[in-house]
Amino acid sequence: MAEYSLEPVEVNEVSTKYRTIRTKIPVPESLPIFQSLKESEPRSMLGMPPVVWDKAENFTVYDRWGNRWIDWSSCVLLANTGHGRPEIKRALRQQIDQGLLASYVFVHEKRAHLTKALQELSPDPANYEAFLLSTGSEAIENCIKLSKTYALEKHGPKKKVVISFENAFHGRTLGAQLAGGIPALKKWIGIDDSAFFQVPFPDGYRVTDTSFDVFLKTLDSGGIKPTDIAAVLTESYQGGGADFLPVEYARKLETFSRSHDIVTIYDEVQAGFGRTGKMFCYEHYGVKPDLIACGKGISSSLPLSAVIGRTDIMELYAPGSMTSTHSASPLCVAAAIANLEILQKEDLLANAVRMGDILIPELERICRKYPSIFPVVSGKGLVAGIRVADPKTGKPDGETALKINTVCYQKGLLMFAPVGSNGECVKIAPPLCITENALRESIVVFEEAVNEVLTGR
Repeated sequence: MAEYSLEPVEVNEVSTKYRTIRTKIPVPESLPIFQSLKESEPRSMLGMPPVVWDKAENFTVYDRWGNRWIDWSSCVLLANTGHGRPEIKRALRQQIDQGLLASYVFVHEKRAHLTKALQELSPDPANYEAFLLSTGSEAIENCIKLSKTYALEKHGPKKKVVISFENAFHGRTLGAQLAGGIPALKKWIGIDDSAFFQVPFPDGYRVTDTSFDVFLKTLDSGGIKPTDIAAVLTESYQGGGADFLPVEYARKLETFSRSHDIVTIYDEVQAGFGRTGKMFCYEHYGVKPDLIACGKGISSSLPLSAVIGRTDIMELYAPGSMTSTHSASPLCVAAAIANLEILQKEDLLANAVRMGDILIPELERICRKYPSIFPVVSGKGLVAGIRVADPKTGKPDGETALKINTVCYQKGLLMFAPVGSNGECVKIAPPLCITENALRESIVVFEEAVNEVLTGR
């Protein structure tokens, strides 16, 4: 996969209301920091555009050399309410001044506040509960554990298979990668676990037949019976792009699962908390998941995740037997409570819809100029993915995607590194608080970058 260059280059100066570029990019004075990191940490941590963040506010990111970027990354879909929100900082200061920084699973009052708030966001508050953890991977691991435990205790050991989707990403831990649908990420495991089985994801371009029949036929060809299945796990949209389930497919999947007492798990780690214009992306499908894995945008800042699920599943483990050291960490919980209040008070879900109604059509317009290079543009609300292909072969073109990404950050528009199995997808995810003027300016910058890379103009 292509990598960013650390060779500083002269770029045009930029000075607008939202962007400032004053130096060579990357900043020459920043190179010792990258060298120190190269010597002290694994290279896996050096995959982002070479910008040294100094501070971030709302939808802008600053370095300490006078440069400023419009942020199209949201810290990888984390900073939904924006960076450095005063309300979140105030909540953290209050918690620090209170004097409680950690509590293991001893009770603190804000824990009850947050679990109740998450319960109220569930599909059925009277019959759902919330369990707080630290990371999205941890939430996925617990969803797998709970669903398999439910199947074991209710139906016996034969009902143990977790069905997930090809090209899915669910995290970096063992169970999350076994459930994931990217073979290259499983090589290190060294075994094929037959209790995890992937089916094609109905994205409409890699898999053109988006009917639910493909799901059923794939199970049949793999010798998987409905009575074997403990759970079906899906991202609410696949994060390797921004690929959404067809509504009819999602509803047939729910009907199938209900008829065979299969636990449905929706991975909302990057999709939840307003990203697509609804609190949770599954709401677009009109379905009711049994377990919901949450993370990232739950706090817009500190590491926190959650599983929201049916009470009868969530209550399977006795007191003290399903916990985590930093479950409901007081600082993280304080940040999450403030974050949820901002989402609701400022109606950022509605802003995601309004801004998405500008962003997605504009991206489609830009990409229509180069249809053989941009075969797929997908998105909803304030998340979008643009696939880049070699116009001669149609194969994924990670090199061109990286060039577009690089020219953008040289112009003051910052995204995280391209995603997808070949690094071919330019991913766009501004904070939900972005204004129309800032969004329109950033779209202009993106179009300039695309034109420069593809035509030299």
